[in-house]
Amino acid sequence: MKLDKRDFDAVVVGSGPNGLAAAILMQQNGLSVLLVEGKDTIGGGLRSAELTLPGFTHDICSAIHPLAAASPYFKTLPLQAHGLTYLYPEIDAAHPLDDGTAAVLKRSITETANLLTGDEYAYADLMESVTAAWPQIDADVLGPLHFPKKPFALAGFGLKALPASSQLAKRFKTEKAKALIAGMAAHSMQPLTNTATSAIALVLMSAGHLQGWPVPKGGSDSIAKALGSYFTSIGGKIETCTYVRSLEQLPSAHAVLFDVSPKQLLQIAGHKFSSIYKWQLERYRYGMGVYKVDWALNEAIPFTAQECRKAGTVHIGNTFNEIKIAEQQTWDGIHPEKPFVLLAQQSIIDNARAPQGKHTAWAYCHVPNGSVKNMTEAIEKQVERFAPGFRDTILAKHTMDTAAMEEYNPNYIGGDINGGVIDIGQLFTRPALRYSPYRTSAKGIYICSASTPPGGGVHGMCGYHSAKRALKDVFNIQVGDL
Repeated sequence: MKLDKRDFDAVVVGSGPNGLAAAILMQQNGLSVLLVEGKDTIGGGLRSAELTLPGFTHDICSAIHPLAAASPYFKTLPLQAHGLTYLYPEIDAAHPLDDGTAAVLKRSITETANLLTGDEYAYADLMESVTAAWPQIDADVLGPLHFPKKPFALAGFGLKALPASSQLAKRFKTEKAKALIAGMAAHSMQPLTNTATSAIALVLMSAGHLQGWPVPKGGSDSIAKALGSYFTSIGGKIETCTYVRSLEQLPSAHAVLFDVSPKQLLQIAGHKFSSIYKWQLERYRYGMGVYKVDWALNEAIPFTAQECRKAGTVHIGNTFNEIKIAEQQTWDGIHPEKPFVLLAQQSIIDNARAPQGKHTAWAYCHVPNGSVKNMTEAIEKQVERFAPGFRDTILAKHTMDTAAMEEYNPNYIGGDINGGVIDIGQLFTRPALRYSPYRTSAKGIYICSASTPPGGGVHGMCGYHSAKRALKDVFNIQVGDL
């Protein structure tokens, strides 16, 4: 599609949640904004499709959305009025063990703690303090390094979040509690012995206790559609089917924000950057990839632990030690025989996802970056391990290796859905060590993808902070704190 060549105040390239957030904030502040998307629909990782059989709607990438519901910026937007409805499973997440029991994350801290016999007080003590502090520090944690509004509250969170999750697990005596921590921390896509892997576990559990882990009714694309609808309702313009390969394709604008990875940014605008900035982007590190399977099912997954049948998300990997070994092996370039599997069963709460009486399931495991090994058998064995008879329910399946993931979304370099490693070395300096991580070395060019703080997840905060920076730098518009 030929781009609209009228002048705009700002152009945003890429319509994932961060690109959408950036475009909306700039349009809200009186600018004329063009959002450019390479595919025929907006959304980035927020897309859904009938991947297996007619009538079965699958989320292509993101599926369960605790961070979207918790996002300090998305909370300010009238997304419900634009068609977004969140559905909440009875249990947010469950973690089955080989003995037939399961650890669970429920909205109530007390209920969650009481199911961790032997660790009730340890869990309640940890999470009551974290959830009490979270509303005061959420915008600070989900943003760039800066002086916080509530420094003491943030420091208290940091003391718990900065250690490795292997250290956090030592607060607990039981395998069930330790396993719950492992499944949460494994979302970080790095070894559980790495510094700050506790942070993602605490953020996800806090999100569960404060507002739950919802499923968007009808599919994850419902979030993108609502964001896009709101953006156009306030005057924003969207151009799809336009894959940007050079700056020269874009109309004149005072600011251009890129919801792309550092690798793509170099290809599009590298000739505009300083040698030092290019050197930094070229050395940006990408992490583990994912191998994903979607299933159309004849019935719900027959998990042995009844709690798992009621959970929107199921973390499959057994004990903390087993998950720790699997994640370390993957980090080291090895495909584990028993990988950690992150599974979602949206259809147990959203009956629009499958024909009556049928179900969908969505799962991935971590693999070495760029791996094209078929992990379907390993994933299905792990599910069958905790749900005997699972294979008999499968009507059809659809798989995506890391190459397919990157082809679907070029931001997923080597299948890395987090936009780069979020370890202590790249937590606040992604994608480069600069006063503002969102500024490039070229005037008026910014990066707003998950390769900037706070990193991966459907929260839009990378886009929000990048747009806030551009508004101040280029247009002298000061946006207040959330």
